[in-house]
Amino acid sequence: MSAPATVWPEGVEARARQSLGQSDAAIYRTVLELLARHGALGGDLIDVGCGRGGFLSAAGERFVSRAGLDAVAYGALPGGASFHGVNLELEPWPVAMQGDVVVAIETIEHLENPWAFFRSLAALTRPGGWVVVTTPNQQSLLSLLTLILKGRFSAFPDEQFPVHKTALLANDLQRGARSAGLEPVEVAYTAHGRLPLLAWHYPRWWARRWSHWWSDNVVLLAMKPV
Repeated sequence: MSAPATVWPEGVEARARQSLGQSDAAIYRTVLELLARHGALGGDLIDVGCGRGGFLSAAGERFVSRAGLDAVAYGALPGGASFHGVNLELEPWPVAMQGDVVVAIETIEHLENPWAFFRSLAALTRPGGWVVVTTPNQQSLLSLLTLILKGRFSAFPDEQFPVHKTALLANDLQRGARSAGLEPVEVAYTAHGRLPLLAWHYPRWWARRWSHWWSDNVVLLAMKPV
């Protein structure tokens, strides 16, 4: 059954649809590897900014239950995951649920207030649970060269505004987590990145070396204290 239509303030749904509701498979793989490494798979999963449900599909049966939050319902989510329409710009979110693992994959850069977003993620997480946030890696070689040559980060060209609104560094993610009462556990990189001035990507064996230079995306894993 499709979710009922929800009317948001002007621009919120349009921006969400422009993001196309999907992310790169390398990001999903990195998030799952990170969660597995810390024994965080299992329990109830909530995907904030779930889009078309790409990560919910990639997670498969690794969790007891799966739910997605977003401003737009693109259709039924995979695996029978429940959908909840939420304007992620607001605080607090009108959802009466909590998860053991709460992920926000390539979502925070679309929002005006990342600090409020972290507070909402923390509220959505059970004590002892995990929060994962990913965003474009502004400190990659590609992004730094683009900043020097064009005066903006590679994932934030003029034509992407206002879809991409907020550029954050890895330490900004850590600060945001701490400000919301979360404990940063690990910063990881996808080892998947595009070569400057080319459409090609680094070989994965190479990108794994000094991955913060070569990765297009950065991932923060944080825990909510008991």
